[in-house]
Amino acid sequence: MVSLETPVCDFGKAALDFSLPGVDGRTWTLQECRGGNGLLVMFICNHCPYVKAIQQRLIRDTSELKALGVNSVAIMSNDPADYPEDSFDNMKKVSDELGYPFPYLLDETQEVARRYGAVCTPDFFGYDAGLTLQYRGRLDDSRKDTAAAGVRRDLFEAMKQVAETGSGPLEQIPSMGCSIKWRD
Repeated sequence: MVSLETPVCDFGKAALDFSLPGVDGRTWTLQECRGGNGLLVMFICNHCPYVKAIQQRLIRDTSELKALGVNSVAIMSNDPADYPEDSFDNMKKVSDELGYPFPYLLDETQEVARRYGAVCTPDFFGYDAGLTLQYRGRLDDSRKDTAAAGVRRDLFEAMKQVAETGSGPLEQIPSMGCSIKWRD
């Protein structure tokens, strides 16, 4: 397992369109995922301990962001041939068991992850209402283990600010996680 940090936010970079199958049986596009005040694009997977450590907080924060007009979408880009826990069937199972309040999509060709420049799971891209990048940071202080209760909710606070002002915070702490498992 290779642990990586995300790059610094490239403020103003436009969100890139996609059309990907969801565990709900639908095909989702960028426009179908966006909210009135923004969109959070998350690259996650099932097997990564960094993702497992934040799943409940991710559900809480994305639910609260939706009430602020910021929708969320999760994309799984790992190669399931090498990581069977990340298979489409297991994606559906995890989404159903945890009650993900966002579409969970499969990037089978890994093209979307490459175009976005995703490097790890979790990797968060927070966009404003015009779908320009305003946040590329961490969820909170969690790493392979869930951080203590009451820590600063970096992602939630940043995306709340984006919803209210259209701009993300200038200071952002990178997300950290397992490298995306690229095909050879």
